[in-house]
Amino acid sequence: CEGGKMAAAAKERDREIEMAVPNCLHWNCDDVADWIEQLGFPQYRECFTTNLINGRKLIQVDCSSLPRLGITDFEHMKLISRSVRELLGIEEPRWDRSISLHPREPMGMFLERKSQTGRSSDNLTYAQFLKGK
Repeated sequence: CEGGKMAAAAKERDREIEMAVPNCLHWNCDDVADWIEQLGFPQYRECFTTNLINGRKLIQVDCSSLPRLGITDFEHMKLISRSVRELLGIEEPRWDRSISLHPREPMGMFLERKSQTGRSSDNLTYAQFLKGK
């Protein structure tokens, strides 16, 4: 009985950890395009759908990747990049961050792993990532 309680507690803890993962990770290309429109950029809807940007690929959308999608207005690029970070709940990477510091926040590193394709990325949960599996 004691083992069953511990297993149930661990399962509940893993479920709570998974709830921290942004829901947008599960968006399809149309969901992302709808979100871009809601941000006030309907002119970029096709840029995101043509490039098949889904929720898992959003982690890779930043000011350096937006021109490759066809978005070149710098103010729009800054706003979209900031909005992506806010949506995903990750902090802006610092260019002057010392390598002697602890690794970046776990959620950002998890989302980068999830943005990859393949069975291992598809099946990876946040709880597994935090456990180092």
